[in-house]
Amino acid sequence: MNMTIKELYKLYQEHPCITTDSRDCPEGSIFLALKGDSFDGNKFAVQALEKGCAYAIVDSEELRVKSEEFSKLIKVDDCLQTFKDLAREHRRQFQIPVIGITGTNGKTTTKELIAAVLSQKYNVLYTQGNFNNDVGVPKTLFRLTKEHDIAVIEMGASHPGDIKTLVETAEPTCGLITNVGRAHLQGFGSFKNVVKTKGELYDYLGRRGESLVFLNADNERLVDILPDTVWVAPYSANPENSEGCTVGEVVSCTPFLKFRWRESDSNLEDKGMEVKWYEVQTQLIGAYNIDNMMAAIAVGLNFGVEPAAINSALEAYKPSNNRSQLTVTEHNHLVVDAYNANPSSMRAALENFRLMEVRPKMVILGMMGELGKSSHKEHQKIVDLLATMDLDEVWLVGSEFAAIASPYRLFADVDEVKAAIAAEQPHDRYILIKGSNSTRLYQLPELL
Repeated sequence: MNMTIKELYKLYQEHPCITTDSRDCPEGSIFLALKGDSFDGNKFAVQALEKGCAYAIVDSEELRVKSEEFSKLIKVDDCLQTFKDLAREHRRQFQIPVIGITGTNGKTTTKELIAAVLSQKYNVLYTQGNFNNDVGVPKTLFRLTKEHDIAVIEMGASHPGDIKTLVETAEPTCGLITNVGRAHLQGFGSFKNVVKTKGELYDYLGRRGESLVFLNADNERLVDILPDTVWVAPYSANPENSEGCTVGEVVSCTPFLKFRWRESDSNLEDKGMEVKWYEVQTQLIGAYNIDNMMAAIAVGLNFGVEPAAINSALEAYKPSNNRSQLTVTEHNHLVVDAYNANPSSMRAALENFRLMEVRPKMVILGMMGELGKSSHKEHQKIVDLLATMDLDEVWLVGSEFAAIASPYRLFADVDEVKAAIAAEQPHDRYILIKGSNSTRLYQLPELL
């Protein structure tokens, strides 16, 4: 049978559980046959029905014709597009604020900080893990219930047009771009396309009208692409750039970030209040995290979360998934940021490590992926930066670093690093571990 999206959504309301995994088929659910590079969900549709699914949505004409179960098979032109369209229809049932978040670096940490702050006052739906692509965003939207007051949706991109697709699914009412940097250049083709793609969130909000952008006023690229048709709630980590902004500044970072912040002058005037600074001791490594903190503060203030509650949420937040973590082992202190890496995040991690007043210092860096033709140049820049730093030991992992002449130890892969750790057993070091997820440096902390 064929159905419109409205008809499919009515069916979903009768069977409010969609599964895309034939190994997980709750009784009465709807199986949706997604395809990937190495799998085709259509091949498992009949199996899903046999396991208890009430219906299966497929885009294989051959399956529909041959199967005796065609009364339970629903044929669509494209299962992924149907998944997104159904998720958008579900999102439209809820008249709540939806905050869209994207950016090159910091979007997951910022999303989690915002969710922590808003949870002080609201029931918040937010993206779990890094479910931020054209499958993950619909899955997040389907978790929306009438119990939620607000949603925080993370959106990732590796190709032009990715954010446009995601905003047209999630239909955010307000948004935030953390920053733009030189990442996924192989997919984007150029840095200009990175900026353009991230800016698709601004473009959507500008067309929507009566939308709010939480703006990092310190980032000139973001200021330059801001539409004239949105409201703006600016924030800054530079007290000299504080006009109209919620503003903060770093107090210390030894090694955890401590900062202070205050509301914008206009907010204080509206409330008849004098300037009051709040000091926050975080559990995050890295001065660069002040931007993420300030974003969460700006969002919290806009939605009426009191400063004391904001501070409580920020101080209680503990990072996970190898992002900005300090791990104290029996033998070493580890600064672990091994979830992902691109030139801007790598440079920020190294600059922050430079500022840490600890000894001895060691870095283990994995190569940065998806940089295309710029890869050699960007890795050379990192090696040049290392040469300016007072480090006791440097280990570089991967073929891109091996192609650059340097005085540092080179390893083909993480297995070679593991062997060196086993043989040498580094002790009493402060060690920065940073690299793209594909280099698997996240396997190292348990060995150090």
